Formats: sequence, structure tokens, C-alpha cells
Amino acid sequence: MAHVHLGEGAFPLWALVLWTLLGAGLISAVVHRIRKDGIETRQIALAGIAAAASFAVFQLNIPVWGGIHMNLTGLVGILAGPLLGPLIALVVNGFSAALGHGAVGLLGANTLVNATEAVVAYYAFRTLLGMDWDVFPAGASAATLGLSAGAFLMGAIIVVSGVNGSALPRGDLAIAVAGLVGLNLGVAVVEGILTGFIVQFLASVRPDLVGLDDRDARAEATGVTA
Repeated sequence: MAHVHLGEGAFPLWALVLWTLLGAGLISAVVHRIRKDGIETRQIALAGIAAAASFAVFQLNIPVWGGIHMNLTGLVGILAGPLLGPLIALVVNGFSAALGHGAVGLLGANTLVNATEAVVAYYAFRTLLGMDWDVFPAGASAATLGLSAGAFLMGAIIVVSGVNGSALPRGDLAIAVAGLVGLNLGVAVVEGILTGFIVQFLASVRPDLVGLDDRDARAEATGVTA
């Protein structure tokens, strides 16, 4: 949901290099882990569907304070997991930048932001399920947490980098960015609730897609149902 909506040349060169290297390092680590541990075919198909859905929703931009939108990265993380989630974030941001939605030079920064959303949402969802939360509140809360983490990271990246050509002192820039982060946090709640409904629906028709088949099997083995 969070995204650095700045044009080419908005960040100084050192910042572009820094975020690009960090983004490349994250993707390299993910690819290495996938090559080492392997991945199921069904996960690849699910990742493709999740990437397409995220990309389609991502293009619906609301022109408020530089642009806000949903991109379902919380849902992507819950469904695709912490490894495919960052790869999907890279693909979605790459195609979006090619269409002019986001600067190509900010691909590394935006991949870091959206990958964080997916990873945090995944682990939060698994943790809440492990605490015997129902599917809807677990999905909604996990997505909201992930999207909130991405919003804060987005704000931090902008403040740390600074904006070329901006007349705002660093302190005033931080205040302006704080307002943007607050706006994104509000949208995160809305997208989190939407994600909760989607996860609840998927759990009712295909519990394996959200990892509930293992929990159901354990419940049947112990004679306890959620």
C-alpha cells in the first residue's frame, strides 16, 4: 500500500545507490533461499495469481497527497509467504515503473517497502493463528500490521534520503512525511479489513491456500475444533 511517489532524480545519488543495493541484497537472499530449499509448483501458480491481482489493484491511484492506493501486499504475503512475497513486490513495482507509476530509480526503495509489508503480514498471520485467533481478525490484523510497517519504512526512506530541489528544511520535510504516513495508516486499516474478508472467504473454500489445513488436521487429531 505504501509507495514512494516521487519522480526520477528526486533522491540524491547516494540514496539511490543505497536503496538499490539493499533491495538487490534482499532479493538475492530470497533467491538463494528458494534455490536451496526449493518451492512447490502450486506456490508458483499462486504467486502468479497474487502478482496479477496486486498489479491490477496497484494501478488504481487516488490522487491525494502525492497518491495513495491499495496493492494487496498484506494478502500477497499471507498467501505466497515470506520468500515469494518480496519477489512479487519486485515484479509489481517493476511493471508499474515501466508504466510510469513510480520511478525506475526508486525500484529498490519501493521493493524494500512492499517486501516488508508482505513479510510482516505473513509472520503476523501465522503468529495470530498460532494463538488460536479466528481467521478474519487474524487476516485483518496481520495485513494492517504489515501495511503499517511499510508506511513507516516509506516515511523513513524519504526523510533519510531527502528530496532534491525541495525548499523544505529536513525538520519540515519530516513533518510533511509524517502526515503522509498517517494517511497511509488510515488506508492500511481499510485494506486490512478487506484482506480479512478475502482470507476468511479463501479459508472457507480452500483452507490450504491460507495454511489452515495443517491446523485443521491437528484439531482433528486432538479432537478439538476451532
